[in-house]
Amino acid sequence: MSLDLRRVTCTPAAVELIERVRTKHGPVMFHQSGGCCDGSAPMCYPQGEFQVGDYDKYLGDIDGAPFYISGPQFEYWQHTQLIIDVVPGRGGMFSLEGPEGLRFLTRSRLFTDEEWQQLEALEKA
Repeated sequence: MSLDLRRVTCTPAAVELIERVRTKHGPVMFHQSGGCCDGSAPMCYPQGEFQVGDYDKYLGDIDGAPFYISGPQFEYWQHTQLIIDVVPGRGGMFSLEGPEGLRFLTRSRLFTDEEWQQLEALEKA
């Protein structure tokens, strides 16, 4: 059994929407802030136009787009794998997918004990 130790991944629907947004706006990036209004909605920005802070953590790429999370939000979700999906509706005010009639949504699943042990070992190395 191979383990999927990525901290962030995405669904095929998210890949499709990322590619649609990328066609219109060029390279993109994501940030998950955990703010009060769109806490479960990652924000999609033109790559480099969102200032990543010292407390933000890079989780990996989804469909070639870097994905960051705020430090406090990471502390809360560190034992979970984030799965970026798409649902109907308008995205966050500043998120690029807004005009598409769809929005990105963060789902999650807990890492298994085995996955968590391997992930901790990988990140300490």
